[in-house]
Amino acid sequence: MQIAFAKILLSRWFLLIWLVLNGIVFLMYGIDKWKAKHDRWRIPERTLIFGAVLGVIGAGLGMMVFHHKVRKPKFSVGVPLIFVVELIAVVLILRGGI
Repeated sequence: MQIAFAKILLSRWFLLIWLVLNGIVFLMYGIDKWKAKHDRWRIPERTLIFGAVLGVIGAGLGMMVFHHKVRKPKFSVGVPLIFVVELIAVVLILRGGI
């Protein structure tokens, strides 16, 4: 009984952390777009890519909503590729392959 409760608690924390990270990444893309329009200091591309690794859904949504970095192959190919790799990893983990 305690193990089942711990799994539920951990899954809720994981979901909360995942949502927060994706929200932060989404905001990073929006802030960088705003800075680009207002000729301000920008968030480095490597930071945005690293953010995509942590929150690929937030990065993808940020790219679509803010129409940001969609012409750069590093992002237009890289972010979907990160998504596919993370999806494969999740499937393998859930199936017990990793």
